[in-house]
Order: sequence, then structure tokens, then C-alpha cells
Amino acid sequence: MALAQRIEEMDVAGVARLPAIASALRTIETERDGLACLMAAIDNGMGAAFAHAVARIGAGRGRVICTGMGKSGHVARKIAATMASTGTPALYVHPAEASHGDLGMVQPEDVVLALSWSGETTELADIIGYTRRYGVALVAITANAASTLGREADICLTLPKAKEACPNGLAPTTSTAMQLALGDALAVALLEARGFSARDFSVFHPGGKLGASLRQVREVMHDGEQLPIVALGTPMRAAVAEIEAKGFGSVLVTDAEGRLAGILTDGDVRRAIFTKNGFEELAVDAVMTRNPRTITPETLLAKALQIQEAMKITALVVVEGERPVGLVHYHDLLRTGVA
Repeated sequence: MALAQRIEEMDVAGVARLPAIASALRTIETERDGLACLMAAIDNGMGAAFAHAVARIGAGRGRVICTGMGKSGHVARKIAATMASTGTPALYVHPAEASHGDLGMVQPEDVVLALSWSGETTELADIIGYTRRYGVALVAITANAASTLGREADICLTLPKAKEACPNGLAPTTSTAMQLALGDALAVALLEARGFSARDFSVFHPGGKLGASLRQVREVMHDGEQLPIVALGTPMRAAVAEIEAKGFGSVLVTDAEGRLAGILTDGDVRRAIFTKNGFEELAVDAVMTRNPRTITPETLLAKALQIQEAMKITALVVVEGERPVGLVHYHDLLRTGVA
């Protein structure tokens, strides 16, 4: 019987005893221990260097040039991408390519963030020398502060020695997990120092579901002549006609000063037909829902969707002050791709 079929036929206890499961748990546990060591290092000495690095990068007028070879290079690429998407201009420069012309990408106002577990990566030599010659700030992430990289760096973030998850102690696993976590910590600290908001984030993430969720309500709401509105005292027949004319399944009700007084929905109308005598002679005041849930034009679409789904309503009134300025229907949110 094929292994895949045997696994499908096992119960939960049987699967838990598989060697692959035990291996996965050991790997994650070892990397978790490495991250715990990293937290302790930041708390017990590295914190000052970390704060210095955040301040130096935050004060810089240029970009963060992330670099590294091998697995450290892959992590450096990810750090650059995370920083760029969270308000810190950054890019990755391959150290070997830097020696053949790409050093031209590094400018005096930039900060170089170099990753090397040993601190003696041969390919980093030229980029390290370049930063020293032209006064470019150099921040190191290494496990060896006494290495060439550690000694030459203006700021050295020294990673703690921790056991690799690889049983041979060779493949970078725990070490790259710590590098990645420290890079994320730098990016988030810079984000928070800048006051980088969800709206700022949306500028760099216009695509896909994430981009849709970060758009604002004002971008999709119905307003102006599209908005179904009647005044307090309007007869039900006229209010229902406005619902039909605008096609949103509801109509907003305002007072004499134009402030929102309530909302009349299809559901309100159906219930009133069966519960209130003289339905057509009633004024909208007697049937409408008072104090409807409202949002502002700056509300994110993701938040609007969460409100609609939590309250099981299909329309949200958009207000500025106490005056209705728009209406957002559940279908509008679905069309944006936020759901």
C-alpha cells in the first residue's frame, strides 16, 4: 500500500506517531528556541544597537541597501521587500554583482544592511570596502561581532549562537529564522516610528484582496443624485417609491436640518405591512429604523464588510458629521474583491 494511502487511512493518533510529524515538531521547537534566544539578546545588550540602527535608518535620506550571500541573501531580499512595503525605501543588491558594477546603486545617503552569519563572507568584501571608502553607513547582522563585517560595521546587531534545526548542524535553519525575525523587527520599528498608517500601506498594495480591503469607503459609496433620501413625515407610498427608484433596497430619512434621522429598508416595509394598520397612510417616521449603523468616508472597505457581516445588514449609511453623504451596499463590497 502506498504511503500516501496509508496516511489517509490513519486516525489522528496514528498520524501523530509518524516520523515526519516528529521531525516537523523538532524543527519548529528548535527554531522557536532560537527566537527565544534572540529575544533575550535584544533584552540583554543588543537592544541598544537595535535602537541605534532604527534611529540611523529612520534619519537617513536615502534607501536601505540589503545584501547577503546564499541563504542570508534570500533573507536580505525579503527584508528589503518588507521595508519597501512599509514605508522604508529599500532594495536588494547582490554582493557578487556589486563587485561588477552594481556598487553604483549604493549612494552616500543610503544605509547598507549586510547579513552574514559568519561575518567573513568573501563576496561581501568589496561592498564593505566601498561603504568605508565613501562614508556609507553600514549595519551588520552577524553572529560574530569580531568578524570582518562585525568590526567594520558602524552598528553591529550580533545574533546569539543557537542550534540549527538541521540534524547535521549545517543547513541554515534556526540562523535564518533569527535573521528574518530581526529584519521584521527592524521594519516594524521603523513603521511605528514613522506613524505609517493602513492608508499609507494601501498606497504600496493596490492589488488583490489586500489592496481592496485597504481602499476607503468614499471610493465605492453611492452619493449625490444616486442617494435615496426622503424627509421625516414623508408618506410610506412616496418612501417606497424612492426605494424602488434608486434600487438599493432602502431609503435614508433626514430631519429638517438634513441630519440623518433613520433608514427605511425593504425588511421594515414588509414587517409594517403585516403589523401596522393603515400602512399606506402612515408617515415614514412610524416604520423606519432609528439610529442606523453609520460609517465615515474614510472607513476601510474591510471594516465596512466586517460590520455588515457581523450585524447581518446589507447597507451602511456614510455620514460626515450627522449628515448622510453616501450609501454602501454589500454588493458594492463584493464587486471590489474585498470579500
